Amino acid sequence: MNWTQAISQWRNLSATEKLRRRWEAIPVDVAQSMAFEREPVALSTLQELHARTTPPAILRPLAESSPTAT
Repeated sequence: MNWTQAISQWRNLSATEKLRRRWEAIPVDVAQSMAFEREPVALSTLQELHARTTPPAILRPLAESSPTAT
């Protein structure tokens, strides 16, 4: 796959799928950024913190994100 095919595939994804992939990439992105700044942090630590963070409403099951859930 070349870069134009990768871009085409990304553009064909739904907005929800794009958001899900971005959300899941946060711990790795932060770890890379911290390493670049010469302040490395364990990826496992970031993944644990990320797992405790509430994802955007669009990524949560409907009942969980609804203010009127029963």
